[in-house]
Amino acid sequence: ALMKGIYGATFDYVVSRINGVVRPPGGDGDWHVGRPVGPRARIGVLDIFGFEIFERNSLEQLCINLTNETLQQTFNQFVFKLEQREYEREGIPYDFVAFEDNQDVIDLIQCRGTGILGLLDEQCIVGHSSDGRFTRNLYARCEGHGRFAASPSQRSGSDRFSVRHYAGPVEYDTGGWLEKNEDRLPASSVGLIEGSG
Repeated sequence: ALMKGIYGATFDYVVSRINGVVRPPGGDGDWHVGRPVGPRARIGVLDIFGFEIFERNSLEQLCINLTNETLQQTFNQFVFKLEQREYEREGIPYDFVAFEDNQDVIDLIQCRGTGILGLLDEQCIVGHSSDGRFTRNLYARCEGHGRFAASPSQRSGSDRFSVRHYAGPVEYDTGGWLEKNEDRLPASSVGLIEGSG
């Protein structure tokens, strides 16, 4: 958590410094060929690692894979669904393109209260929980979902489950998930940083 906090603060500092440099004189408008054209210029960063499947997949991989599922859904929405509706509305003949709609896997992961991340938040709020208790809760609450699987070997004390993503199945190991999700800096770390200068 300490390193993540330092990294986050450093990243925010670097982005704010870059935004300070790209801001035009006076800081009130974007500049195009020497004249302001709108709100001030700024930089943003989109960091996409790609779909991740490792020997051991943890919470970080689930979050990255959720991002990729969401990007895939956005692509499906704009390229397939909206274009096909437009063709139908205009009476343009076309060959239907079949594609896998992955909204159900996005819901499995992020749906508030019933998704994997919602259940993780719930276990962190309850307190006195454990990664094993969280995983058993996942087994009980997600078992009927078509994108969720937990084989007997995964259930036998190893705290693992699988999600069938658009790119293929990925097995996740829930060891350390509660601690990662709480993301609290210990008071001693905060004091160390504050006292360093």
